[in-house]
Amino acid sequence: MPESHHDPYVRVRGAREHNLAGVDVDIPRDALVVFTGVSGSGKSSLAFGTIYAEAQRRYFESVAPYARRLIHQVGAPAVGEITGLPPAVSLEQRRSSPNARSSVGTVTTLSNSLRMLFSRAGRYPEGAERLDSDAFSPNTAAGACPSCQGLGRIHDTSEELLVPEPELSIRQGAIAAWPGAWQGKNLRDVLDTLGYDVDRPWRELDAKDRDWILFTDEQPVVTVHPVRDADRIQRPYQGTYMSARRYVLRTFSDSKSPTLRAKAERFLTSAPCPVCGGGRLRPEALAVRFADRTIADLASLPLTVLAGLLATTAAEDGETARVLTGDLVARIATVTELGLGYLSLDRATPTLSNGELQRLRLATQLRSGLFGVVYVLDEPSAGLHPADTEALLVVLDRLKAAGNSVFVVEHHLDVIRHADWLVDVGPLAGVHGGRVLHSGPPGELADVEASATRRFLFDREPGPARAVRAPAGWLRTGPVTRHNLRAVDAAFPVGVLTAVTGVSGSGKSTLVSALTGELSGVERLVTVDQRPIGRTPRSNLATYTGLFDVVRKLFTETAEARARGYRAGRFSFNVPGGRCETCQGEGFVSVELLFLPSTYAPCPDCHGARYNPETLQVRLRGLTIAEVLDLTVESAAVFFEGTPAAARSLRALLDVGLGYLRLGQPATELSGGEAQRIKLASELQRPHRSPTLYVLDEPTTGLHPADVEVLMRQLHGLVDAGHSVIVVEHDMDVVATADWVVDLGPGGGDEGGRIVASGPPDRVARTTESRTAPYLLRALGPAGRS
Repeated sequence: MPESHHDPYVRVRGAREHNLAGVDVDIPRDALVVFTGVSGSGKSSLAFGTIYAEAQRRYFESVAPYARRLIHQVGAPAVGEITGLPPAVSLEQRRSSPNARSSVGTVTTLSNSLRMLFSRAGRYPEGAERLDSDAFSPNTAAGACPSCQGLGRIHDTSEELLVPEPELSIRQGAIAAWPGAWQGKNLRDVLDTLGYDVDRPWRELDAKDRDWILFTDEQPVVTVHPVRDADRIQRPYQGTYMSARRYVLRTFSDSKSPTLRAKAERFLTSAPCPVCGGGRLRPEALAVRFADRTIADLASLPLTVLAGLLATTAAEDGETARVLTGDLVARIATVTELGLGYLSLDRATPTLSNGELQRLRLATQLRSGLFGVVYVLDEPSAGLHPADTEALLVVLDRLKAAGNSVFVVEHHLDVIRHADWLVDVGPLAGVHGGRVLHSGPPGELADVEASATRRFLFDREPGPARAVRAPAGWLRTGPVTRHNLRAVDAAFPVGVLTAVTGVSGSGKSTLVSALTGELSGVERLVTVDQRPIGRTPRSNLATYTGLFDVVRKLFTETAEARARGYRAGRFSFNVPGGRCETCQGEGFVSVELLFLPSTYAPCPDCHGARYNPETLQVRLRGLTIAEVLDLTVESAAVFFEGTPAAARSLRALLDVGLGYLRLGQPATELSGGEAQRIKLASELQRPHRSPTLYVLDEPTTGLHPADVEVLMRQLHGLVDAGHSVIVVEHDMDVVATADWVVDLGPGGGDEGGRIVASGPPDRVARTTESRTAPYLLRALGPAGRS
């Protein structure tokens, strides 16, 4: 065989994606390569936006042009050249929309194997026709129980739930399940038009009228003449009635908003389907058995128990059963190796933590048998307890040993230390970053003084011991029975910073979700998560924080705008008037290329400015509205120094370390960590008169240790100002600075769900049953061990 002379490096030349400053870098293949840098430095732009995007583009070029049009594609990355690039597989930290039909079995495809086992090797009742594997799926018309549509439970409601205060009238809000604002007023006006008395106390209405209002399936359409307000004209309109029961059921089943679904769920009862008994399948499928159990029985078992059962019964059922169970047991072994053996196949994915979901995806890749590819992973340690991170490193090593290259965007110091090669991007974020400071073995980063990562990797010294704050009171929840929590009572101190810890799947997020605004002692509740601040490029930093309203008002007050009669709407790119109509205010247009995928180009008329020429003739202290939106937060803070309303928003953004972002930066370009800090900044700029409870679910996810320091300064500042902060957290350095720790476990799933320890960090660090304790003890340093 001829000797191979292929280049062992992926060589990137002239990468300019997002803030990358013409980056040239060589990255070895067949290695575990970690990309590091502060949030917004450009590491994801290099790993995902450049390397993975180019690999994807090359693959699509090999697909038939007709088929190519059916696949969602991103544009070609802004890069001069990439050589030595193998095919790539991406695993990003993104959770799809909540879907009750998505489960552990569907994510891992283990359900497919189990259905095939029942179809081919199951024991059928005498005379029964053999079923196709689809007939064993609750997600197909052939298999789903017709009564519950394959969900396994029947949801319904009652008058007591829908109308908790019958002494109120309909106009006063007796039907609590109805929506608020205009939609609720519309339903009341429709009822009024239909002839029902909406001003009489609910309990005094006739029983048949109450029943129709709450439970009818009719949807009559009537002409509504709303009551006219003195200052506005309200014209008649066609209004459609929907009963309270119909509204609640539709919202619960169809809404994509977790908040609306949670509200609807409060008015529903849930019980196993009386037809399938919760098995989710038609009677014909539930009549088939393997190992004397139905497929629903096996899907509800923990994976470790399921694997043991299949291994002991396969030999008794013939060759087909032996082959199919052998494959299934091997697939389950990959999942249990990642510490997920406590999960069952029918466990719904919305109930899983991000860490559990990420490891399930990794397990699927381990079984794929691919080699010679580049795996590009987005923070695989996110949402993982330190104990789970050790299992992750074993998986990454296995992917590499199988002949693959593993490129990981990561902040976790243990993963960084484990790397074969380190690409450090920085030195700072946004326009102050975008350069490769180091590309080589991790140990050599010690000599790179400009690196923000170096200090945490090599120069770690325990910070000064901080006095633990005393609680000013207690918030008590429970008993909480949900998912794997069983009648758990918890106490959270008021006026301090509390960290909730535990391995992935131990029940942390479930316990914290019991903290609601209705809880005794909670005057005001603010939940800050990492969901995007918007799903389209029209949503940006300025619009979300309210800064854009201030900016538009300032433009309308200029002499030029007043002379032309321009109002605030003129300076919005979301409505007709001042925006460029060629691109409708988006700044770019889609270019159709017939058989090639569509691409995007700057708008030929406004050249990306988003506004029409007349609007851009108005200037505020020399800058147009487009130029103001192009300012970074740092530059804008100087520009708006004399405007208190703008300065307050900008100061809050600077305080959480987001000075590098542009005011008009689209929400779609922001990371989860950036989105969370924008939400925190929006909250910080508001005056706080009453004590507030802040709840943050893994706030350090996606943050570099340097960014974590900035975030924690803000959180401790909130506590010093008289507020309470509760964080669900895996970063032991953060937990070590908390005043109080609530540790759940000891394991995940059925092995967890209870409070193992609670108290100051040094006390929890000495709890022998806690899996968090040894890692917390290490983070506390000598002071915690004394």
